[in-house]
Amino acid sequence: MARMVPTASLSALLALACLSASATAQNGSQTPAGKPAAREPALAALFVEDIAPAGTPIPRFKVDAAWPTMPDDMMLGQVSGVAVDKDDDVWVIHRPHSLGATDTGLALNPPAAKCCRPAPTIVRFSKAGAYLDGWGGPDTGPVIDGVSQWPKSGHGIYVDADKTVWFGGNGDGDHAVLNFTADGKFIRSFGRREKTAGNQDKASLGNPSDIFHEGNEVLVADGYINKRIMGFDGKANGFREYWGAYATPPADIPSDGHFDVSKAMSDADGGANPQAKNFGDIVHCIVKTKGGDYYVCDRRNNRAQLFRRDAKGKMQFVRDVAIAPETRGTRTVTDVALSPDEKYLYIADMMNGRIWILLRETHQVLGAIGRNGRQAGQFTWLHSIATDSAGNIYATEVSTGRRVQKLVFTGFD
Repeated sequence: MARMVPTASLSALLALACLSASATAQNGSQTPAGKPAAREPALAALFVEDIAPAGTPIPRFKVDAAWPTMPDDMMLGQVSGVAVDKDDDVWVIHRPHSLGATDTGLALNPPAAKCCRPAPTIVRFSKAGAYLDGWGGPDTGPVIDGVSQWPKSGHGIYVDADKTVWFGGNGDGDHAVLNFTADGKFIRSFGRREKTAGNQDKASLGNPSDIFHEGNEVLVADGYINKRIMGFDGKANGFREYWGAYATPPADIPSDGHFDVSKAMSDADGGANPQAKNFGDIVHCIVKTKGGDYYVCDRRNNRAQLFRRDAKGKMQFVRDVAIAPETRGTRTVTDVALSPDEKYLYIADMMNGRIWILLRETHQVLGAIGRNGRQAGQFTWLHSIATDSAGNIYATEVSTGRRVQKLVFTGFD
């Protein structure tokens, strides 16, 4: 049963005055003097589609149209990743280069407008939505062999138990994963900018899209040029493992070293194939559960694949989870998140602009929330999702979406 719930008007929110804030230079750490406080929540209804039989418990959400609060003079571009740390701070990575001159007139020399300047690439918000701080820009990355490793187009973000920050990129030459402290100090990197050597190479990466780190385990969804999961030893910082679809060795797929965004929308590949023997053109996420399961987003094949290690630690395929398999265009499975008790699985669907809700034990689809659009609770190029300890969902958008939204968990009905 599908039901449309109208999104609340935002006119009252538009009338709210922003709190005054100032910022330092774009590169490096940026913490506004007198940081803007979070606004009071402004909850609005979402589009909901119930698929499970009536009476089935399904998590319910509303969108907080007042979340987050940005400094007066800052703007986010395409928000390509979101992560929630152990303290429920919300981290995003965005693409300052996706903003145009009419967006960033304040940053021109001389200024052309009263607002705005790009926010730093890595931004941290409180759970309530207050801007806490940010850092990062083209001059921030480590220089190796004379080449800055900072990505041209950041992609994916992960914050580990020590609150260190991991991210990659899918721009031209972005073949490195970087690891920084929470305040923006470089720790280490895997792979090198401008160096990629194919799907079976054990040292290089190919436009890595997502990262997971726990203990000595570093896993990379690798990604837009390569089509595999790459594993490194987090202690030795060397190769540990890799695998392709169905836990088989990565296919010997030639790499041209450059991802053209038109590939993300083309049907020239013949369309999604949820039974394909190899990962499709975009391996978009790697997510590990508390219980030791691993979900991989095979976006172009409209599926997630579930893996689990055997008693010897070798990765084993468990099952396919197909989502709206008939979908074309930008396809469906872009990210995976879980409820705090891991009873429910949330899967972001880019082309259909919705988040699917599944019962994780059986992977039964219970329903979906959201729809394509530009109002609160709607999505344009839905890209990444994450959950906090209270079960709220944070969702990001790229292309012309360029925002992060908070979906507040309201219980069951």
